[in-house]
Amino acid sequence: MVTKNIQTQRKARGRPSSFDRETALMAAMCLFWDRGYEGTSFDDLTAVMGISASSFYNSFGSKEALYHEAIDAYARQAGAWFVAALEAGQTTADAFRALFEAAACAFTRCDSPSGCMIASAATQCSPAQSRLKELMIEQRRLAEDAMKQRLALGVEAGDLAPTTDLDALAGYFSTVMQGLGIQARDGASREKLIEIGHMALSVFKQ
Repeated sequence: MVTKNIQTQRKARGRPSSFDRETALMAAMCLFWDRGYEGTSFDDLTAVMGISASSFYNSFGSKEALYHEAIDAYARQAGAWFVAALEAGQTTADAFRALFEAAACAFTRCDSPSGCMIASAATQCSPAQSRLKELMIEQRRLAEDAMKQRLALGVEAGDLAPTTDLDALAGYFSTVMQGLGIQARDGASREKLIEIGHMALSVFKQ
């Protein structure tokens, strides 16, 4: 969720591309998001991206390299609302309320696949795709670290007790976020996701 450059873009070789690279990348991202890495074939990709095989290889190198770029593009998009939400509100509880509400909205948009691309990918990589598995683990770790940093600010501000187990609480909220993504994939409504997120905030009242 939190943005990180994972793969540098490959420079096209030979004649200039006759297609919009960013548009093609976004189309590939949505297809990977919907079907997963192994559920998306090369023919599926070139069809949805509207490019030839030669243009694909010249511009993106390989299916795996494209997937890395797609994850990076998704992380940039998700990172924008993720960071903005954590910076919202005066209290820690306000920030996480904003985060879960933003997630509920992002995971149920009508113009993109449902759920979280990174959370879904946790169940879409076979043992043979260990590099992609590590990529997903790293992205989830970055998101959890960002939550932990916000919780630490809460301790400094007096919102949270000094004895708060930041690792456990960040892990809990990370699990809730991933669960919201799975619920959305299963067809849960935006209202249900918001309700679940609000329920998770009850830990601040203990």
